[in-house]
Amino acid sequence: MVSTGEKTYTARQPFHIMAKAIGPICNLDCKYCFYLEKEQLYPNNERWKMSDDKLETFIRDYIAAQPSQEVSFAFQGGEPTLLGVSYFHKVVEFQKKHANGKQITNAFQTNGTLLDDEWGEFLAENQFLVGLSIDGPEDLHNFYRVDKKGRDTYKDVMRGLNILRKHQVEFNTLTCINAQTVQHPIKIYKFLKDIGSRYLQFIPIVEREVDTATAKLGLDHAAPPDLEQAPASKDAPRMSEFAVPAEAYGDFLIKIFDQWIKRDVGKTYVQIFDVALGKWVGAPGGLCYFSETCGSALAMEHDGDVYTCDHYVYPNYKLGNLMNTSLGELADSPMAREFGQAKRDRLPKYCRECSVRFACNGECPKHRFTWTPDGEWGLNYLCPSYKKFFNHIDPAMRIMAELYRNQRAPAEVMQILAEQRKKKTR
Repeated sequence: MVSTGEKTYTARQPFHIMAKAIGPICNLDCKYCFYLEKEQLYPNNERWKMSDDKLETFIRDYIAAQPSQEVSFAFQGGEPTLLGVSYFHKVVEFQKKHANGKQITNAFQTNGTLLDDEWGEFLAENQFLVGLSIDGPEDLHNFYRVDKKGRDTYKDVMRGLNILRKHQVEFNTLTCINAQTVQHPIKIYKFLKDIGSRYLQFIPIVEREVDTATAKLGLDHAAPPDLEQAPASKDAPRMSEFAVPAEAYGDFLIKIFDQWIKRDVGKTYVQIFDVALGKWVGAPGGLCYFSETCGSALAMEHDGDVYTCDHYVYPNYKLGNLMNTSLGELADSPMAREFGQAKRDRLPKYCRECSVRFACNGECPKHRFTWTPDGEWGLNYLCPSYKKFFNHIDPAMRIMAELYRNQRAPAEVMQILAEQRKKKTR
């Protein structure tokens, strides 16, 4: 549906945009961050900030393009708090102006170091959901998460966390699992619960050494692995020093799951566990990583450029620009659809025949740069972890799925498993 006057287009199905209103600019210099290099996409840029006219166009068009009554905005970076509270006051004003009766929700991801009482009051008043990046206790967090001068950031993040708690801002935590943090699953899980996080996200750091060394973003051959030709050599990929080992991430998840399933179901929400339960009950949707197809989670840079995915901000994957084409048209474009369907269509035979494909679906295409046991290119680097993890949780997930189908609380699984353990002991 194209409107008269202002150009808008309603997409065929809901889609999501991760808005990077400040581009890749950040006040930290986390050693594993893949996004800081994106500055090279804009070598002549003088202002790393989405202008007011682009911001209003984005908000108006994004609301109009959504076919549903609920519209969810997500702001990220870089570090969005560098834009200042006044900038997000404008965000809310534009949303109210163009809401047209739709329900608006807001979220943003932050490292928390710049939060103060002014931020806390604004976030609480406007009911923003805040994702706080924190990698665990002080020693683990500071290992890679440092500022531009190489200084530790843990104390600044905890100060920001206290601001959120003081003003009763709803928050979840995002913890990157790297070569260091993967060794301490229970320590990290206990820490996150102790600081008051009830919603936990774990993000595996999967970066190859060649990606870090070259970063030739302006060249066509810098395509991510799912569209590359298979390499001539079948040698194992050279991973960066901070990348999580291929099997260790599965062990990390299993150790936390074994704690969670005994005492925390219904109390602490771990994203990957919730997504897995959805798979076992056959629910549609869920995290894009584990969906059969993708292509509806786009990324937008500060200048209005829109890309197929946050992990694919490369020239070859640019869909267009906000100021030239409606966001709904970009979301429905053949390029976006083909990108999303390739996730399913390019799965190796080894994956298509896997017993846990329904839960994994080959995970993110960005991580598909290894070889299957029978020599086919395109296996996900984390395949050993996911096979181990999903097979491990299968018995408990079957119980929870059955409870859910019988309209009973999945948390009852804790008592059922406890009784099973008692029987085995006897």
